Amino acid sequence: MKPTRKPSAARALAAMGVATAALSLSACQKADASSSPAATASAEPATPTVKVVAARTVQAAPSEQVTGTLFPAQGLQVGFEVGGRLAAVKVTKGQGVKKGDVLAQLDPEISDAQVAQAEAAVAAAEAAAAIAADVAARNAKLQQEGGVSDLQNRSSTAQAEQAKAQVLAAKAQLAQARAARRRHDLKAPFAGTIVDAPEQTGATVAPGTPLFTLERLDTLLLKTTVAESMRSRLKPGVKVRVESIGARASTEEAVVRTILPSADPATRRVPVELSVPNADGQFVAHTLARAVLPMGEAQAAQVVPGTALSSNNGDHVWVVTAGEVRRVDVQVLERREREVVVLAPTPLESVIDYPTPGLAQGTRVSVK
Repeated sequence: MKPTRKPSAARALAAMGVATAALSLSACQKADASSSPAATASAEPATPTVKVVAARTVQAAPSEQVTGTLFPAQGLQVGFEVGGRLAAVKVTKGQGVKKGDVLAQLDPEISDAQVAQAEAAVAAAEAAAAIAADVAARNAKLQQEGGVSDLQNRSSTAQAEQAKAQVLAAKAQLAQARAARRRHDLKAPFAGTIVDAPEQTGATVAPGTPLFTLERLDTLLLKTTVAESMRSRLKPGVKVRVESIGARASTEEAVVRTILPSADPATRRVPVELSVPNADGQFVAHTLARAVLPMGEAQAAQVVPGTALSSNNGDHVWVVTAGEVRRVDVQVLERREREVVVLAPTPLESVIDYPTPGLAQGTRVSVK
């Protein structure tokens, strides 16, 4: 019998399996080797890109920004000193008036009658005084001739003096009646703008009832406060920049008018009043405004965009030095509409605009 070949076939199949496994292992090793650089490359973080903007140098002084309310330079609620029926209103809301212009009038019928009565009383008193003086003069002459007694002479003289006093009293009553008549015409105590006024006539008004609101708006007063430590560095007469908070209005001609020597008992801050010119009417009374108060001598400072300033843990900006981010602490001297004036330890050439919260000291970045 011929021996069987089954063992040889099994060995051949085993050899083929070993070769296939070796080829597979080699292919896996090559694939791992080819994929290693890609994995290494993807593990490296990408360098962030930042935008830098130039900073410009200006002369600026240390300052303090404060907020306050704009008040009229003069403001008054005006009413009649006497009572009566409102007969006429001569002005309207928003109208400008001069000092002495008539704002309104009361019905003068009763007042005119009182003036006429007082004039008649004066005339009667003057006539009685003339008769008494004539009698006194005649008795004085007769007394010298012995025609009347000394007592009669003194009595007639006293009656003449009493008549003169009655004339004076009558004239005082006439002056009072005429003054009351003049007060039936309500006049503006100063030049300004009518802010409030009655819109109809016929009502009976009592003495002292406010009917009109008159304000002088060509100059406004900004009332604010400063810290006690800054009071000594602020001087009356210094020009100040003032800008409206709710509108695009500003001026460089405002002046420090008053620095009160007594602090507000509630806030412990020192009240300050600024005179704000408003001849063109760009500011609105009773609105909020901010002022930049100078607190020292002018010095070299940098102007940077407001978007470059960070205030987390103190005011600071970010700069790029040799490809790395560096924080620079600054002192804000002035805040403008879109810019800020800062004082840095060293002059700034450029700063990072719109810094992200992820920036940190020493971070490597690329510049756009």
